[in-house]
Amino acid sequence: MLVIATFASPTTLRSQQDDDVIRTNTELVVLNVTVTDEGGQYVPGLRLSDFTIFEDGKQVPIEIISSFSVHESPFASVVLLDTSGSMESRLSLARSAAIRFLDRLRDEDVAAVYKFDSKVEQVQEFSGGRDLAPMAYGVKATGMTTLNDAIVDAAKALASRPEKRKAIVVLSDGLDTFSKASADKAIESALAIGASIYAVDMSATDGNASRNQQSAAVLRGFAEKSGGRFVATPGGPALRDAFASIADELGHQYTIAFRPLNEKRDGKWHKLDVKTSRSDLLVRSRKAYRVPKG
Repeated sequence: MLVIATFASPTTLRSQQDDDVIRTNTELVVLNVTVTDEGGQYVPGLRLSDFTIFEDGKQVPIEIISSFSVHESPFASVVLLDTSGSMESRLSLARSAAIRFLDRLRDEDVAAVYKFDSKVEQVQEFSGGRDLAPMAYGVKATGMTTLNDAIVDAAKALASRPEKRKAIVVLSDGLDTFSKASADKAIESALAIGASIYAVDMSATDGNASRNQQSAAVLRGFAEKSGGRFVATPGGPALRDAFASIADELGHQYTIAFRPLNEKRDGKWHKLDVKTSRSDLLVRSRKAYRVPKG
């Protein structure tokens, strides 16, 4: 995603949602970066000099980095609850994990909830509510799995939100069986609005090893490409704690904005990589941005 930004003053940054329309003459790639230690805890206090950014393998000079900041700003998220037939034995556990996530929202954060099986439906509008809407408790596990379509719909819903932080939280067994959209379309939709995907592999709670490996590969791909996190747990307290930590993480990220090295308007995707000077830290951010065409 290429974020189009205008500086109203040296310290004010405004970003445009639409990466296909050039609205100003100052174009920036904006990265939301999560840094954790070996225990998975967020690492505060890093400076710009602690980071190195690479675009298509080339180091981005510090001189063209336009801004660096640490935000604890509000975030908007969409929770995607897989209610397909394959989730029948795990639906209660998935609801419990979703509640744990909503419970950790701060006053300024908002979340919407969607369910997906043979179709995608909104269960709860964006709000700061700390519990699932009553409708979520009447949902039955049935039908096919439209995971890719659900991610596309979540990205569309988040596109109009004013929050700088955007996340898509997926609870699924990971195997799409009925979507119109491809997996590539799903990840591109998330990247285009700067949303990180936090994917929770619910198939890890059963004993089908071969199926679980396929599920994990799909969900891990979504998370890694978007700079989110892949979570595989056997359920129970570990799963609920993972969701609580996702909510905490979303409120604590570094933001780095820079002018892209690529100057061609070819509509192509360009690889991104962010590293820190400390080898003991884990850095997560999106893996690509797309240049507007024209």
